[in-house]
Amino acid sequence: MNTIEELQQDVIEQFSDYEDWMDKYQLLIDLGNEQKPLDEQYKTEKNLIDGCQSRVWLQADLIDGKVHFQAESDALIVKGIVALLISVLSDHTPDEILNANLHFIEDIGLTEHLSPTRSNGLLAMLKQMKLYAMAFKAQGN
Repeated sequence: MNTIEELQQDVIEQFSDYEDWMDKYQLLIDLGNEQKPLDEQYKTEKNLIDGCQSRVWLQADLIDGKVHFQAESDALIVKGIVALLISVLSDHTPDEILNANLHFIEDIGLTEHLSPTRSNGLLAMLKQMKLYAMAFKAQGN
């Protein structure tokens, strides 16, 4: 199992293969499309992330002491962004998630290339993932 830092480096390398932002957006869309659809039972109001312009559902479960994330969005780019976040943060302990220095989003230049509403959405998704990690940690699991 790779550390969050190693996973971030993988993402940075993956994106550095492309110069053009249209290609990087295509990569994001592909990542989103590769993600398996979220089970209908998780597409609830409770799982909708506030602060996202498009609809994003995030489900978190604690499995063997690690937080497992699943998500889906009705917007292609956003679905890709969620897939990226999940690829880096899912299946780590609450502490690992809470202590992670997440720099890959900046490093691949994503923040500069997102509209303000998408940027806010990305921050909202990240915040929600950390809140889940905090809640699981508080439960003492």
